[in-house]
Amino acid sequence: MSDLLDGSADTWRDRALDPPLLPPTLDPTPPDADLRARVDGLRRRHTVRRERAEQVYADSRSPERGWPVADDRAVLRFAADLVRSRRRWFVAMVLLNAAAAVAALAVPKLLGVLVDRVTGTSPAEGIGTLAVVIVAVVLAQSLLTFAGQITSTLFGQDLLASAREYVVGTILRLPLSRVEGASTGDLVTRVTRDVGTMSRAVQFGVPMAVITLLTVVLSVGAMLLNSVLLAAPALLIISTSWFQVRRYLRRAPKAYIAEGASYSRINSTLTETVEGARTVEALGLAERRIRATEDDVALSGQAERYSLTLRNLLFTVIDVAFNAPRVVTVLVGAWGYWNGWATLGQITTAVLYVEALSGPLDRLVGEVDRLQVGAASTARLLGIATVPPDRVPGTALPAGPDLVGEDLRFAYRPGHDVLHGVDLTPRVGERLAVVGPSGSGKSTLGRLLAGINGPRTGSVRVGGVDLVALPLETLRTEVALVTQEHHVFVGSVRDNIVLGRQDAGDAAVWDALAAVGSAEWVRRLPDALDTMVGSGNLALTPAQAQQVALARLVISDPHTLVLDEATSLIDPRTARTLEGSMNSLLEGRTVIAIAHRLHTAHDADRIAVVIDGRIVELGAHDELVALGGEYADLWRAWTS
Repeated sequence: MSDLLDGSADTWRDRALDPPLLPPTLDPTPPDADLRARVDGLRRRHTVRRERAEQVYADSRSPERGWPVADDRAVLRFAADLVRSRRRWFVAMVLLNAAAAVAALAVPKLLGVLVDRVTGTSPAEGIGTLAVVIVAVVLAQSLLTFAGQITSTLFGQDLLASAREYVVGTILRLPLSRVEGASTGDLVTRVTRDVGTMSRAVQFGVPMAVITLLTVVLSVGAMLLNSVLLAAPALLIISTSWFQVRRYLRRAPKAYIAEGASYSRINSTLTETVEGARTVEALGLAERRIRATEDDVALSGQAERYSLTLRNLLFTVIDVAFNAPRVVTVLVGAWGYWNGWATLGQITTAVLYVEALSGPLDRLVGEVDRLQVGAASTARLLGIATVPPDRVPGTALPAGPDLVGEDLRFAYRPGHDVLHGVDLTPRVGERLAVVGPSGSGKSTLGRLLAGINGPRTGSVRVGGVDLVALPLETLRTEVALVTQEHHVFVGSVRDNIVLGRQDAGDAAVWDALAAVGSAEWVRRLPDALDTMVGSGNLALTPAQAQQVALARLVISDPHTLVLDEATSLIDPRTARTLEGSMNSLLEGRTVIAIAHRLHTAHDADRIAVVIDGRIVELGAHDELVALGGEYADLWRAWTS
């Protein structure tokens, strides 16, 4: 597995493993040469990982490669807007934690005063009073810290709730055509891993970063007020870590975005393999898909190792820079005390301040790292919001239910039309069947007639208004689509059905269920309409799920229905029963049924035959059979 993730050469140096222990006489490599070789090997691997991470980062920024990634300014604006909308919570958090930090910093100063009084030449006075003051300050610090933590938690939770609501709202506003055309694995990675990472950063990172930064600033001020002589060397040593921090901040965003993009690649490959498992098996592509997954895992391993190297280099420098001031402060304090420039109380206070400063500084660096990871995930999530809409809703409303499609051309890829100048005008109230071979463009035509996609040229109008110019809420009351794909949401049966019309009562729900032939089995459920279904609850069969989807369509009450293989997952007998029970319901509505089962076409008023993206025949069943053309051939093949 290490070979897979590292992708390096065969020698122990390239694998970054320790060499076998050999007696000195058997090791021909001098120690200094061996160390240089190790360092050179580490540098080479770090360079390779950085280059690969930068390539993955560049690919993730390319619009052609998948979902976009927002820039740093968008992330900052998003965070600023979240905080700005909660000014009172933010101010309360800052004030309470600042008061707690001041109380904490007062204790070392009071202890320093206590030391000076005890070690002074004159008799110590007010020791008891000073001790009481110290105890009171400690108690006040405890109370203020507790109040600050509560405020910080509430602030973080409120921030998290708004961030998640924004992400969910953004995803739900995505153009359906873009969702279906882009990488599913990338989108799934963003709404799972990236949402979790962003959540942790928003919930814990932002409040803790504010608190620790405030503590650090106040601690530095307290150190300087106590003694510039004792504070300057420690602060100078700590400041040397800034160069490594700046280097980390410059490279970390790309590293973490590349890391997230590598996870998306893995998920995309796995999703495609699982969804196309039958094709992979039938064509003997298993080894090729395994190699593709291994390549993605290897790339992800390199990206993770690069970001891990950046963190290790940062924390190594930080550890040295934060620990050295303890020793330096004692040495400078001894020298200052010998020359009469500092008292023992000042030295005690300075040492306590340095000790107290190292903890917040260490936490601050850790929170900066957490925020960098969260910022990368937030950039990937906000990138979804930059996807342009596929339509611009207007204000015009349809003047009637008539649907007209003219000169329809559509391409999933530029220069490769799958529809070629289709003209189709369903009559109001008729049942129009669209048939043809697989891949002929039937489903694409159905999606255009339902307003899911806009045509490349031409237009689809309802009541004289272009479908893509209607707000989605209005469009779905005019034309609705049910495909062979279905989804059961987590909730009750009722919740799943009234999605299209939230104000529908139980009577309307039962009427819709009866119309699709599912009222009987719903009544047999433990809690009928209140039975919980979906992930983790009662599992519906594919046929039942499809019936729920059809009931959802019925209750939304559009005047035009587009059924794209809507009964394909139901066995033929049930499908015939379902279609028969729907006939009375569909009376007076325009129904466009796309189907491979030609009995659906037989019962239709008219039939449109689509071949290679063109309507080659249009007429009633008997007319087309008598014509002896494409439909007649399909019918003979179906009935033979």
